[in-house]
Amino acid sequence: MLDFLRQEGIDEKLLSRIEEYRSSYPVAESDALRIPSPKFKYYGKDIWQLAITAILSGENILLVGPKATGKNVFAENLSAVFGRPEWDISFYLNTDASTLIGTDTFRNGEVTFRKGPIYACAEAGGFGILDEINMAKNESLAVLHATLDFRRIIDVPGYSRIRLAPSTRFIATMNYGYAGTRELNEALASRFMVINMPVISGANLEKLLMQQYPTLKAEYCSQLTALFAEIRQKCESSEISTKALDLRGLLASVNLVYNGLSMREALNIAIINKSFDDFERTLVEDIVSARIDGKLRKEDIFS
Repeated sequence: MLDFLRQEGIDEKLLSRIEEYRSSYPVAESDALRIPSPKFKYYGKDIWQLAITAILSGENILLVGPKATGKNVFAENLSAVFGRPEWDISFYLNTDASTLIGTDTFRNGEVTFRKGPIYACAEAGGFGILDEINMAKNESLAVLHATLDFRRIIDVPGYSRIRLAPSTRFIATMNYGYAGTRELNEALASRFMVINMPVISGANLEKLLMQQYPTLKAEYCSQLTALFAEIRQKCESSEISTKALDLRGLLASVNLVYNGLSMREALNIAIINKSFDDFERTLVEDIVSARIDGKLRKEDIFS
């Protein structure tokens, strides 16, 4: 990952500090399997430098952006770059303190404390990925205030107070507009450094496609990039919803063609069919048909 960051042009001073961080905070053997090996790389020098500096400064990060900006990919990439075990904590409307920190349970005939992901992450000095943090009720997130600010503690009622390991960081993600989301309260937002995730550029999308599929012909890489840009443009002009704006689906469609489907079949199940309204699905199908020859197969788009 550090070689990848060098290719992205990240400041060598920051890379040296990352190496110091990794050597200063070794990972226990029991947690080593939690260190991710990202399938996808995040491309974007400016965002990388902001996030790396914030983490090295001891701050937690909130990644904010619309759909298909790579928030979760970037969070996983950060865990890998810093060599930290990762805990993925998904939020939903019924998330409460016991879900995050832990609760009593029976084990071997006696009551014991079952550690939640926040507790386990804090003890191990890992990176906690707080996915879609604005899906949870604000009152349930209040338990994180002391964990995320300068106190860096978890006070477990009936048990002991623990302090976060020095290497512990939390990376939250949020996307406005999803069903069930709400405004993040100011007290919680103030505990994060907020990074607005930009829309992936055409050049960076081409890099991502070629990184995943090195034998993809340049002309089809460009066509797929243009297709994604056109779908995004239609979404921004409110001609269609964001259901078809699926970066995972675009990448998956290339993989499906590689494994035997035609381009039409692959794009149908990876992008077009994600619009459940008949009229909208027809519009998306027209966009795809105008840009991509549906009869293409593996031997056509791969060298």
